Parts: sequence; C-alpha cells; structure tokens
Amino acid sequence: MSSSEVALLGIRHHGPGSARAVAAALTRWQPDAVLIEGPPEADGIVHLAAGKDLVPPVALLAHAVDDPAKAAFWPYAEFSPEWVAIRHAVEHDLPVQFIDLPAGYGFAPAPEESAEESDDETGAGPVADPVALLAEAAGHDDPERWWEDVVEHRTPGEDPLAPFTAVAEAMAALRAEGLGESRRDLLREAHMRQRIRAARRAGHRRIAVVCGAFHVPALAEMPTVAHDRALLAELPKKVRTDITWVPWTHRRLSQSTGYGAGVQSPGWYHHLFTTEGDPVPRWLTRAAELLRAEDHPVSSAHVIEAVRLAETLAVLRGRPLAGLTETLDAVRAVLCEGSDVALELVRDRLVVGDALGEVPDAAPAVPLQRDLTRLQRSLRLKPEAAPREIDLDLRKDTDAARSRLLHRLRLLGVEWGVPARSSVASTGTFRESWRLCWQPEFAVRIAEAAQWGTTVEEAAVNKAVSAARAAVELAELTGLVETCLLAGLSGALPAVMRVLADCAALDTDVAHLAGALPALVRALRYGDVRGTDHGALAEAAAGLAERICVGLPPACVGLDAEGAAAMRGRIDEVHGAIALLDSGGTGTGTGTGTGTGTAAGADGLAGRWAAALHSLARREPAGGPATGAPGLLRGRAVRLLLDDGRLDSEEAGRRLRLVLSIANAPADAAGWVEGFLAGGGALLLHDPRLLALLDEWLSGVSGEVFIDVLPLLRRTFAGLEAGVRTTIGGRVAAGPLGAATVAPEASGELDRARADAAVPVVALLLGVRPKIPRQAVGRNT
Repeated sequence: MSSSEVALLGIRHHGPGSARAVAAALTRWQPDAVLIEGPPEADGIVHLAAGKDLVPPVALLAHAVDDPAKAAFWPYAEFSPEWVAIRHAVEHDLPVQFIDLPAGYGFAPAPEESAEESDDETGAGPVADPVALLAEAAGHDDPERWWEDVVEHRTPGEDPLAPFTAVAEAMAALRAEGLGESRRDLLREAHMRQRIRAARRAGHRRIAVVCGAFHVPALAEMPTVAHDRALLAELPKKVRTDITWVPWTHRRLSQSTGYGAGVQSPGWYHHLFTTEGDPVPRWLTRAAELLRAEDHPVSSAHVIEAVRLAETLAVLRGRPLAGLTETLDAVRAVLCEGSDVALELVRDRLVVGDALGEVPDAAPAVPLQRDLTRLQRSLRLKPEAAPREIDLDLRKDTDAARSRLLHRLRLLGVEWGVPARSSVASTGTFRESWRLCWQPEFAVRIAEAAQWGTTVEEAAVNKAVSAARAAVELAELTGLVETCLLAGLSGALPAVMRVLADCAALDTDVAHLAGALPALVRALRYGDVRGTDHGALAEAAAGLAERICVGLPPACVGLDAEGAAAMRGRIDEVHGAIALLDSGGTGTGTGTGTGTGTAAGADGLAGRWAAALHSLARREPAGGPATGAPGLLRGRAVRLLLDDGRLDSEEAGRRLRLVLSIANAPADAAGWVEGFLAGGGALLLHDPRLLALLDEWLSGVSGEVFIDVLPLLRRTFAGLEAGVRTTIGGRVAAGPLGAATVAPEASGELDRARADAAVPVVALLLGVRPKIPRQAVGRNT
C-alpha cells in the first residue's frame, strides 16, 4: 500500500473515522507533499484554508465561464478526510494539490455513444457500492452500521497506516473479483497517476495521497506512462472554468440528490469527530437541552437512563459502542417518552443540523456576488441555513431596502426570501412578511444571473426588460409590472409598460384581461406606500377594466364546468380590483371619493361593472347550455350585486325562486346555488325565505336527479362556515321552514340616525366606500 515515496490513504468521503485516521497518519508519516482527490482548478485557492475565515462546511464550486448553469460542487465538512488533509498541509506549509480530472472536462459535451458501446465501457454492469459488498461478505445486512463499527468507532492505533492497508487489501480483492468500473473512473485514475508522477518529478520524496478507497488499487499498480496518455487522449476539449469556495450546510450534505453528498447524519458525524472520549453522554445532554428548550419535561435523570439504555442496546446487539441507532432508540424511549414528533425534532436539529459555513472575502467571486454580500451587510440580513421569518415595515428606510433586495433576488431566481403570512394581523400595504432560508445552490444561480449585470439592481432591471420582451401572455406582463414596483426597478418600468400597452391592445380574450387586472391594481396600491409615480399604471388599469366590463357577459356564454370555475375566480378578483379602482383605494379612483358614494359613483367604473354583472345574471340558457351563461356564474353575479347593495334581498329571492323552478335543469340550478353561496352562507340565516326556497327545492328533487347534483351541493355546503352549517342543519331539522318567512317581533326600535352616523367610521376601518341610503343622506343634510 505504501512505498518509500508514496502513501495511499484510501478513505470514505465525509467519514469521521477516516478523518481521524488521516490526521494520525499525516502526523506520524510527515509527508513533504499532499495530493488530494479533487478538481485541480482549485490549486490556486486552496491556500485560503490557512486562515480562520474559511469555516466548514464549505464547498468548491466550479462552473463553466460561458454557461454558469453547468456547475459542480465538492463539499467538505470539518469531519471530511479531505478537509483534514488540506488543513494539515496549509498549517505545516506543505505543497497541496488536487489530482482528480479537471472540472472543465465534466462540463464538455458528452460524445454520442451507442447502447452497446456504453455497456462495454461499464464492464460488469452497474457499479456496486464497495462498502455494501464488504458488509455483505462480513455477514452484515446494514452497510452503514457495519462501516460505523469497523471504522468510525475506531481510534488510531500504534500503526496509523494499518487501517489504510486493510481497506486497500479489501478493495483490491473486490476489484479483482470484477467489481464494475466505469469508463470515467478509469480516466480519473489515469489522471491521478499522472499527477503523482509529476509530484515525483518535482522532487518530493514523501507523498501522501488522500483519495477514495476504491481508487487505491488502481494507484498502487502504476502502468506505463504511454498507457495513461492513451486513455487521457479520449477526453473531450476542456471547457474554460471558474472555481471558488462557497458556504455549505449540513442539511445539504444529507441530501442524496442534486449537489448533496448523501451523508445521512452530518450533525452526528460532526459530534463524533469533535468530541473526545465517549460521545454518547454529551450528545444525549445536547438532546435534553434541545427538548427542554421546546418545553419537553426532560431532567438529568432522563439523560442518565438514556445513556444506560443506549449502552445496553449496544451490548445486546453485539456492537463495540453505542451508535446512532441505539442512541436514537434511547432518545425515543426515555427522553421523548415514545413520541415520534419529539424524536423528529432531535433528528432535524442534531442528527442533521443547520450548520452553515463561512467564506472569506478574498475568495474569488463574480461582481454580482460581491454586491449582494455588500447589501447583506449594510442591511443586516445575514444568510442563515435555518429558516426564519421577518416582518418588514415599509415606512422605514431599512425595511423598504430589505424588501426591494428580496424582490430583486426573486426576479433573478434566487429564492432566498419567500413571502409569508404575517403573524401580525394587517391588511395594509406598508407591511410585508418573509420566510428566509439560504441554500448553497444559490451561488450557482447568482453566477448565472451575473450575465444581466454587475449589481443586484442592474441585473434585476435587465432581467425584467428581457422577461417582458419574451412574455406571451398579458398576465405575465402585469405580474412583472407588480414585481418591478415591489423591487423598486424604476429603470425597467417604462420598457415593461410599453410592452404591456402593446400586448393589451392586441389581446381580445376577456379571460386574459381579467387575469391581468388584479396584478395591476395591486401594483397601484404598492405604489402608494413606496412613493411611485403610477399615472401610466392607472391609465392601463382603467383601460383593462373598461374592456372587461364590455366583454364579460358574452365571454361567459357556453363555458363548460372547468371554464366556468376558472372564470368565477377571475370575476371575484376583478370585482375586488374594480372596487379599489373606483373607491380611490389606489389613489386613482374614478368616482367622487366624497364618502357619500351616491349618484356620481354609480355612473363611474363601479356602475359599469354592476351593469356587466346584471347582464351576466340575465343570460339564462333558454335554448340549452350553449346559449347562456353557466348557473355558477349567474349565481355569482347575483351574489356580488346583493353584497354591494345593488340588488335587494327580495329581488335575489325572486331570482332564486325562478332558478329553482321545475322549468330549469337541476344541474344548472345547483351551479347557481353554488355561485350564490360562495361568498358565505350567513345570508340564509338572515333571510329565512331564501333558506325555505332552497329546502323546498331540495325536497322536491327526484332521487335520480339528486344523485346527479349531490357532488355540487356537497361542494357548496362544504365551503360554508362550520357554524353556519350547524345552524342551517338545526333549522331544517326543527321542522318546515315555511313559517320562518314571518319575521320575529322586534324587541325594540332601531335608531337609524345613530346607526347611519357610524357608517363612515366602520367603512374607513374596513377600507371600503360607505354606502348610505339616499334617505339617510337627505335626513343628515
């Protein structure tokens, strides 16, 4: 395994036992050069590990210069053998080099191969896990548990090279038995041998090579130089590559997909590597502290009993020391008292963990990354791996700047912050809530976004303009306008608005117009608190609203069930948007805005929208479903008019009676009821006549028809409030509802003058325009 010149230290990546063995071997053997499996492009930045500013977990990030999306990571934790070797080399001022294939070859286009050629190159088929094969040969069914017992729980003995000799012999036996070797493995090993030869030529006499144990047999037997050159001649042209250090997380190490390393318990491995002596008592103490912080009743007696149980389980299972399995079994049984919920908390916080590494400013970075780092510091927004929520008050300069940064990053595809529901009840536009969680792969997305500019603002502006020119639907553009306002991208708004105006002029689909209007109105509201000039936005929003009012009724004719459901959602959104536009809620009202809301408002945009709803409500399918609007939309239009006071309850009852008559199809009637009750079922309690009509119709429906309309009815009533459903059920169960049409005798007379005086205050609190009856207005004046 070792000669007078080269010591091959075969390791398992991210194994704390291997890391301890590497540290002992390097200390005892004292090499004059250290070679490590990894990308050679990193040779120029490995010296950054000498300082205290590069704190693991970290990763080497390599990406193609011309296509940053082509990227690869090499993560290292404190317990990674490669990191231990790097730290030993830089602390002892030894040359350290990476000897794997350059990353640039991995980014090159792969040559096309036939299936037969691919099978021939892989040798014996799919590459097996060597650790799993060794565990099976030793009679163990759990490879991880076997490796933990044999390697991770061992401490270096008198001969620190002995473990590596044993592992090398085992790997040589496996490869001699025909363990599958991929073509890429052969190329990598050829390149590693070439780098070892180069180190010898450089005059190094004691060379330590830290690599995966699987590669040791191939590096121990050196073929001819011509053989390796012939293999490497097959490599494609290398792609120009940039490389740097980036922060990593224990949670990302635990993931087996994407850029993860597949370490199932990085937090536990970190504890094993950094703890002197028996690690179990200290780890159980940490678990007890965590559970106590979450209000679980855990005492020191619990910890003592958990330690005893873990050690007893290890003895019963024939293990040299209690491992993670025994420790977690003890945590579940003693500390968590059998609760899997509490155990999951321990798994998440301690077994995996949220450790986030740090990278020095001297590490190479694209200008965009440097600008982002500057903004994070100036705004006191530290990237953290653990999710956390923040509330921003946009009336404060710092919070407004934080909001703009997070919105700009989302536009660039960096989802560091995601809008969340605030814990503080507020409907104002001056407050935002965000859920922050930094992910290591954001480094790649920042490198990709660097093509748009050297600062976050410049990149976001250019990305917005490009997205606007590539947009194909109107809703995309209005959403982009909203994003530009939220992100404070005044430089992008003119270009985006020009594209929006052109697209809106050509789009005749009412559904597209209806889907686009709410985002514009929201943008107007956001513009108020952010001090944005929204004249062009208000004009565009008003134009869209006018076209929707004209085109809505005919656009609803002949829709199927799916189309009607989608249109109902759009109608609800447009209704709220037009209410804001007309009432002055966006600062651009088309009505009088006087607070009395009488005839002038009725002739404004809200009046035209009400006329469109009236027209929609009257479009009954006289000649079949294709000749009229679906009942779902007609019923919804009636409900919106009723809620706005543009239709009284007697007229609504009359329309419900007509819809529920025997002349109408039961399915259409059920859809009408669904749309009518979608805004809440309390009106059935306040107006017993409506409930009586509905009860009479349901009682008269035949059994076959009832089965057909039952899904619609169940969906309708499932959407009602639980209290409303209970009260309706109680009234129906109490007996016939015909007598319920007689209103109960009033206990006292209503003082309308005093009630009308409170209307403006209540309307102000709700953010709507007060609607005072005309007779009340005349009486008050």
